[in-house]
Amino acid sequence: MDEWPQGSGGNFEPLPAGWYQATITSAELKKTKAGTGEYIAVRYDILGPTHQGRVVFGNLNIANPNQKAEEIGRQQLRELMVAIGLNSVSDTDQLIGGSLSIKLDVKSDEQYGDKNEVRGFKASGGGSAAPKVAAVPSFAAPAAAPAAPAVAKAAPPWARK
Repeated sequence: MDEWPQGSGGNFEPLPAGWYQATITSAELKKTKAGTGEYIAVRYDILGPTHQGRVVFGNLNIANPNQKAEEIGRQQLRELMVAIGLNSVSDTDQLIGGSLSIKLDVKSDEQYGDKNEVRGFKASGGGSAAPKVAAVPSFAAPAAAPAAPAVAKAAPPWARK
């Protein structure tokens, strides 16, 4: 079990509700269990002000048959992007390494016990972050990379219908 974050000790008790400094260490696009939608599974490593080394997971619905769930998920993704200073993303890997403040709540779950839910995002300094990355057309290739036969103006996976 070398995968445990340092300082966690395998503690799965939820963190107290409040704002925490965090870094996104994983962001992966996944299909829903039913196979009818997609979400981004995000791992946040807590930096402080307390509970350093603890890990919180959150999901952002980006394609869902339930329009309200999709709308909420896309709004959360937009708030997360603003908090880490991104105007646009074409791949979930662009979220990794982003530092931000996350607002945690504690949700009661009869089956699994109490758990944390990520309820808000803001820039680490408290205000909105200045964008770090300008919007780049998805057809632009890195200068050193050979041109690949890619579809011009392809939408990110979560924006496709």
